[in-house]
Amino acid sequence: MNEIIQPEGWAKPRGYANGVVAEGRVLFVAGQIGWDPTSETPKFPATFAGQFDQALANVVAVVRAAGGRPEQVTRMTVYVTDKREYLGSLKEVGAAWRKHFGRHYPAMALVVVAALLEDQAKVEIEATAVL
Repeated sequence: MNEIIQPEGWAKPRGYANGVVAEGRVLFVAGQIGWDPTSETPKFPATFAGQFDQALANVVAVVRAAGGRPEQVTRMTVYVTDKREYLGSLKEVGAAWRKHFGRHYPAMALVVVAALLEDQAKVEIEATAVL
């Protein structure tokens, strides 16, 4: 079972945990972008929210393939190419989050990058899970 760490006196974070203590096998999930991984040619949703949703689904698929569950994700880094597009999609991003992770929030970082390897990619998510 994971233990959420919240320093005394700190305001409770929204959408992430400040720290997570976990015990078990460690799974490192490579950066997942918002494309259909079963397609021979890359197919991306047109919107940021659609790509975020698919990237989360891809992370969860890797976790499940290792025998885990979404709530066992302890750390996540989200890379986005456009801060304004991310902020403008927060309602849809939140809905996608709840769809895949419910109310589970790992320790997280969000990083704005100039570009991702795939030209159409707007978001990439890497994760660590303790199974």
